[in-house]
Amino acid sequence: MTVGLLGGSFDPIHHGHLLIAQTAVEVLELDELRFVPARQQPFKIGNHRAGAHDRLRMVELAIAGEPRFALERSEMDRSGPSFTVDTLRSLRDREPDQAFVLLVGADAAAELSTWHQAEEISRLARVVMFARPATQDSRTAGGFETIRVPQVEISASEFRRRVRAGQSIRYWVPDAVLKHIAARGLYLD
Repeated sequence: MTVGLLGGSFDPIHHGHLLIAQTAVEVLELDELRFVPARQQPFKIGNHRAGAHDRLRMVELAIAGEPRFALERSEMDRSGPSFTVDTLRSLRDREPDQAFVLLVGADAAAELSTWHQAEEISRLARVVMFARPATQDSRTAGGFETIRVPQVEISASEFRRRVRAGQSIRYWVPDAVLKHIAARGLYLD
């Protein structure tokens, strides 16, 4: 079985994330794609706008009903910064027979060498970069296998700005996520 891993803050999860995931499942012929919300992303310590519980819940709501999508809680269940290498080691120990594919965006791929124990990451998982069509045309770039994903300009920071400004956020996130954000009063300040 081949399992894709898509990590991030998911603050909030939006349709851009879901399109990337769906494309990866199809192009890479993944049996499952797991969303891995970071409790405390090392490059964003202190900058998460929604708490860990709310971000986890929004991922659950967004992926409900898609049988090939799953939630991987390991980073949420661990204290301290969410280092990818620790997550991959944990998954390897827990599921030694699985083949893992780590999906990273072009920006993250460019900075991968600066990640905690970066040299171990490609030994623990196949690393695949996803890029928008305008960014990358080649099958490999910078030593990474590359897949093209739909170009959807949704940014979590713009989403949060729209919430604070009282602008519509309909169609930016799945309806269940939108309801959770409204019910919890997230991103208002």
